[in-house]
Amino acid sequence: MDRFLATLERKYGKFAIEHLTQFIVGGMAIVFVLSRIKPEFESMLVLDLDMVRHGQVWRLVTYLFLPTSTSIFWILFSLWWVWMIGTNLESEWGPLKFNLFYLLGMGGTTAAAWLSGGAVGNSWLNMSLFFAFATMFPDYAIFPIPFIPFSIRVKWLALLAALFAIYSAIKGDWIDRAAAVAALSNYFLFFGSHLLGLLRRRNVQVRQAARRGATAAAEVADKPTGGRSCAICGKAEDDDADIRKCTCDKCKPFRNLCLEHARNH
Repeated sequence: MDRFLATLERKYGKFAIEHLTQFIVGGMAIVFVLSRIKPEFESMLVLDLDMVRHGQVWRLVTYLFLPTSTSIFWILFSLWWVWMIGTNLESEWGPLKFNLFYLLGMGGTTAAAWLSGGAVGNSWLNMSLFFAFATMFPDYAIFPIPFIPFSIRVKWLALLAALFAIYSAIKGDWIDRAAAVAALSNYFLFFGSHLLGLLRRRNVQVRQAARRGATAAAEVADKPTGGRSCAICGKAEDDDADIRKCTCDKCKPFRNLCLEHARNH
């Protein structure tokens, strides 16, 4: 995959749309404002292939700009969130790879709408961006966000998002399932080999830890135990000391002593 992307970068990198995230975030902000002025405006942008067949071809693109909330507070957070994720990915990957990732997510979302026969938005596509970001920057610390008064690393948020995606795929209808699987296909295409590598390394670490534990247990088992020690100097049979059992008047009823102290104590 990396070689293929490198080839595309050399041949077609100059055609990539730079700062794509800024266009997406700007479009979301404009749609949010217009939908507050005219609430029915938002329904004209959802990806509905039945309406596309009737000539509303703009829906193939406009669903990308659907706001994720009707609250001004949440939309500001959402715009910042998408901007932060997208700009960091584009900076790390370069415009072409980021364009391709987003384009594949669009293709998956369109396929989901076609397979399920339902209208879908951009939620799962944006989630695929977040999963990509969390995989690239797992320890990136998000400063206090709404209702969470402390910073948190994105890998834990990604884990919660993954659990939500699985729950939606199990409990949701076929529209939700198709949207989740298809829109996230770009993530698995880009990071499938990376995830397999993590699993292999984890299995190796588990086996190595098991071997180290078995070796340590064997060393303990082979080590002599239960030897007597001198009550005066502490020398022990485990250290090859000659320990005697002394029952003289001083040691009554008895004491374990090394040979030296057994003769002179």
